[in-house]
Amino acid sequence: MTDASSVHQVYIALGSNMGERERQLMEAIHSIHQWENTNVIRISDIYETDPVGYMDQPQFLNMVIYVQTEMSPLVLLHRLLQLELQMGRERGEQSERFGPRTIDLDILLYDNVITDEQQLTLPHPRMMERAFVLIPLYAIMAHPHELYQQVSVLTAAAQRSGKEGVKLWKTTNWHKELELLEN
Repeated sequence: MTDASSVHQVYIALGSNMGERERQLMEAIHSIHQWENTNVIRISDIYETDPVGYMDQPQFLNMVIYVQTEMSPLVLLHRLLQLELQMGRERGEQSERFGPRTIDLDILLYDNVITDEQQLTLPHPRMMERAFVLIPLYAIMAHPHELYQQVSVLTAAAQRSGKEGVKLWKTTNWHKELELLEN
């Protein structure tokens, strides 16, 4: 990435509750990091969480990553959806809404963009309601975000603490995880 004006600050939520959950999270992060003009800067710790909505399924592993990219919001969304499909995510009428999934990738914040389009709503419309998003998001916010100040995220996270079965599962080190995946 060369021109700082074309670099966008993005927070992405990741979740998995099928198969080798941790491995799938790390593979998704590694794939994103390999995309041209995209760098994963920071990753949160991993949290094990109870399912929300459809309850008859295994617990999730959830985390948030901070990424710098030159992709537009819609291009990034389509790349994330493509990655989900490559990793075995099933979508469509036969899959349960909020049901089990190999990988789930959601754009939470993209710079200070506010949009409500058919394909993409930013900021993510339900992020302030979900402790499994707020707790890791707060932990890695590089600086106060214009739309969601760290204090607002912390307050919302504290209000939901313990209410969704969010438990620290594993601490992470992005550079160590990257080395393991590349070897």
